[in-house]
Amino acid sequence: MTTPDRRAALWTTAVGATVFVVVAIWLVPWDPVPGGDLQSLDPRTVFTDAQIDRAEAYARQARTWSWSSLAVSLAMVCWLAFGRRGRALFQRLPGPWWVQVPLAVAVVELVLRVVTLPFAVLLRQGRLDEGLTNQSWGAFAVDLVKSEVVGIVVTSLALVAVVACARRWRRAWPAVAAGALGVLVLAGSFVYPLVVEPLFNDFEPLPDGPLRTQIMALADAEGVQVDDVLVADASRRTTTLNAYVSGFGGTRRVVVYDNLVDDLPQDQALSVVAHELAHARHGDVVTGSVLGAAGAVTGVGLLALLLAGLGRRRRGGHLAQGGVAVPVVLALVSLATVATSPVENAVSRQIEIRADVDALRATDDPEAFKAMQTQLALRSLADPTPPAWSQFWFGSHPTGLTRMALADRMPSD
Repeated sequence: MTTPDRRAALWTTAVGATVFVVVAIWLVPWDPVPGGDLQSLDPRTVFTDAQIDRAEAYARQARTWSWSSLAVSLAMVCWLAFGRRGRALFQRLPGPWWVQVPLAVAVVELVLRVVTLPFAVLLRQGRLDEGLTNQSWGAFAVDLVKSEVVGIVVTSLALVAVVACARRWRRAWPAVAAGALGVLVLAGSFVYPLVVEPLFNDFEPLPDGPLRTQIMALADAEGVQVDDVLVADASRRTTTLNAYVSGFGGTRRVVVYDNLVDDLPQDQALSVVAHELAHARHGDVVTGSVLGAAGAVTGVGLLALLLAGLGRRRRGGHLAQGGVAVPVVLALVSLATVATSPVENAVSRQIEIRADVDALRATDDPEAFKAMQTQLALRSLADPTPPAWSQFWFGSHPTGLTRMALADRMPSD
């Protein structure tokens, strides 16, 4: 059985946590807004009462189904991991450990998809009812299957690597596995735009014209090397407007949604692109990847300590058991993900608001920025005033009204 050295687990946790804190202090902008904290605008100065009521009603419904799905998912994965009948299922898996691990991952992921599918359907029906998507049910099902396959493959690769380390280095495996997983996280940041993104969208170069010319000029002004400007066929899936900068170095490209190109005035579209270019200029993807890798290292150390405790209590905490340990690992990771969401999202909000500051400086057009934020909110039915605790726990971006307040603070020169 695999009993990790407690010192190795503790050192792994300490190193990962230290790197995370140092990188967060060094690279995350904790005071990016000129003049200090922002006070959100009054929603009635931006939206009509009817628009506010509609957005709040939709957001309440979406939160209900999302949180219900999360609760059911956590309860089910804990039952699979710690319940006697749930564990018995994984004790019957055939084959050697390197076969059992991906089989166990597939079982867990598919069971969770089945039990949460009603909530996914209700969420999508709500989007259909509000005109937020034009995607057919068949295409929706295909996307679900693709997401499941990608999730199973990625999770299986990570767990096979961790279990292999645990079997090869019986006592020092937390340190070795943490290093391997950290490298996989960093590698995934480079591979994702080249391998995963094309599975869900088709991309075509933005034709020559004023918008492409101004995007390239904006990239030059912000000091961002861009290889190409692509248009994603996102409108077949959503009415939400978006753009992003994908890839690194010679593979970096600006990707704009087709509905952003078609539906927004050029000055507002450039405001969105300027925000994304700011992320590239500051290396925010790299920062996020390093923080993710440090979090993975910390997580492996903590996981080793928890598994050791569960093993002493005969609850299947031994990774050398292969498939039997998989639901335990996935349950602990799921719980940890929810518990650490406030930290992850606090970092994300700071990075996002800095990108807004830079976008406003680059375009020198706060009115276009506010108009764009208004359109983003209306097109996605974003709740203008989400509950404070929900924004704290789950909000990866500042609210639209907070971002509009930033535009008011930074008037055009």
